[in-house]
Amino acid sequence: MKEDVARVREWSIQELARLAGTTSRTLRHYQAEHLLEPSRVGDNGYRYYTEASLIRLQRILLLRELGLGLPAIRTVLADHPASVPALRTHLELLRSEQERLARQIASVQHTIEEEEGGGDLMAEKMFDGFDHTAYKDEVEQRWGREAYASGDRWWRGKSDAERAEWKAASDSLLADWRNAAESGVAPDSERAQALARRQYDWLTGIPGTPATPDGRPTREYYLGLAEMYPADERFAANYGGRPGAEFTRDAMREFATRNL
Repeated sequence: MKEDVARVREWSIQELARLAGTTSRTLRHYQAEHLLEPSRVGDNGYRYYTEASLIRLQRILLLRELGLGLPAIRTVLADHPASVPALRTHLELLRSEQERLARQIASVQHTIEEEEGGGDLMAEKMFDGFDHTAYKDEVEQRWGREAYASGDRWWRGKSDAERAEWKAASDSLLADWRNAAESGVAPDSERAQALARRQYDWLTGIPGTPATPDGRPTREYYLGLAEMYPADERFAANYGGRPGAEFTRDAMREFATRNL
């Protein structure tokens, strides 16, 4: 009697790319970066993936959505190989983001309905889900209440267009930091030091930051922020995870040594 053998389900690279909404080229790149290996390669050279590969790819894509670069993702996957506990953490983050977006949707819907109906706007509903005070406690503890109050007045005094412009500039700076970290350049390289200069100039434009008599951020404040980035996962995520935040910190340290 022949022995029954359970057949392991597999997906070709084209099938996996279609399911994940990505491309075969991206999957091959993930393999080159040692993030996602195929379960096997057929005699014809085709790559095939099992359910374990699908779960790992889901984690990679979730981490990308959180803003982590490929080196940071590789570190996370190595440090937390068990998929279920890691996915539970991802799920909590996604639910938190879902709740925040739902609140934003409801607040915008409220504004539309009241504007169209001629009703009275409720200010507390208009800004539900839009929280620029997320780091209030950290700022006050490190640099005092007036530092936060000055920055808060500055932000509230901006028009919507000015806020959007400032956020776009900030996002561009963060993206350039992440790209530099992923490229493998050294923290003391010309590229990294140009970014550290941009970071310093960017901080100069924010009222309430501890400043020298000429209005420039103090060395202590600049280095304090540099240390905060990799120490707090919320900040680290902005720089592509801990490796990217550590790269940013080291570049800022070098800039401070040379210029401050």
